[in-house]
This record gives sequence, C-alpha cells and structure tokens, in this order.
Amino acid sequence: MPQPSSPAARTALVVMAHHRADSLTAHTARRTVSRLEDAGFRVDLLDLHAEGFDPRMNVADQPEWGDREKPYSDEVRAHMRRLLDADVVVAVFPVYWQSVPALLKGWIDRVWNYGFAYGRSKPRLAGKRILWLGLAGATSEDPMTEGMRALLETNLSEGIAYYCGFSQSTVALLPDAEERPQSIDADGNLLVGEAVAGAEREAYYGEFDRRAEKAVVEFLAVEAAPAAV
Repeated sequence: MPQPSSPAARTALVVMAHHRADSLTAHTARRTVSRLEDAGFRVDLLDLHAEGFDPRMNVADQPEWGDREKPYSDEVRAHMRRLLDADVVVAVFPVYWQSVPALLKGWIDRVWNYGFAYGRSKPRLAGKRILWLGLAGATSEDPMTEGMRALLETNLSEGIAYYCGFSQSTVALLPDAEERPQSIDADGNLLVGEAVAGAEREAYYGEFDRRAEKAVVEFLAVEAAPAAV
C-alpha cells in the first residue's frame, strides 16, 4: 500500500469530473489550477474522463471486509498514490440530482476504499483538506439552492470527507451555471428563460468566474490563518 507524502510537500490534486473539455466545469477546473499555482502549489490535474477512469465497481476493487490489506488493482493504487501525495484536494463537478455525477462518485467508490481511506484507527488521509466546487444550473434566487447546498454538505463533508479523516471539507455551490436560467414553479413545471448573449453573457460568466475564484481563495485562507492561542 502506498505511503503518505512528505509533510513538507505543497501539492494540490484537482479532480475534474466532466465528459467535455469545453464545458464550464472544465473551464472552472483550469482556472482553479491557475489560482492554486499562483498560491504556490504544485498541481496534479486529474481529468477523470480524459484519463479514461471507469467509475464502475469491479471484483478487483470490491472491498473485502475481512481483509483491509487487500491489494487493489494497479489503476486504483495509482490513484491512491495521487491522493496521498496531495495536501489539498479540489473536486470540480456539475451537480446532478443534488449530488455528484457518476464519474466522481465511482472514483470515490473505487479509490477511497476500505483499508485505504477508512477502516483504520489512524486514517491515511488524516489532515488533508478538500474543497468541493459544485456547478449548479439552479439560479441564486431559486429557493431550492440552499437546500441543495445543505444536502451536498451533509453527503460530501459529513458522509465522506470527515469519515475518511479530512481535517477540513468545504462545499462551495456555484449556482447560475446555465446560460438559460432555470427554475421550478409552484406546480413543479420547469421554467427555462432566454439565453444570455453578447456583453451580457460576458458579464454573466465573468461574475461566475469571480465567485468560483472567491471560493478557492477563501478555502486557502483557512490554511493560511494563524492558529488560535
């Protein structure tokens, strides 16, 4: 089993979960990489789709509850190494059904596995920090946005990150990701507005980029803040 990286390392693993390189998710991931590099991190960009990661569980990577030392597949062990080498993890993904897409969930299922990410008295991932950047089609004014944020916080921070020993887990929900605003009316009908265009579109996504960068900056600021005495 791989061993953790040196505590002197300053590495960030950016995990991008989208099937299109021209998506807003991919754009946000690339900007996140640049922001982290500006902050002094060596960045490992893990584009799950481009690297051909298969999110489906298989026999080789199925947990064996009676054997936490099970040797998982070579592919998964390589991903474990990349996770161990990172001090900071940033997952960038579109929000599907108020959750992460199958591509990201399958990576967690196969890589954050028993005997590695959990199942030990001393978690291998202890002390690491993670930022979940979720892009949502809902508008900022949509009443469901806060419920979505709370649900993601429960699932990702409490149900996954803290269970696996992370010292900090922050969920940053980025609504208004669709160029055509979407909302649900009182009768449950989907309402889709007109697409933004021209200068309005440039300003619209400029503001989106600023909100995404602000989430990264605030996340990094927690690490930089002096400890209380």
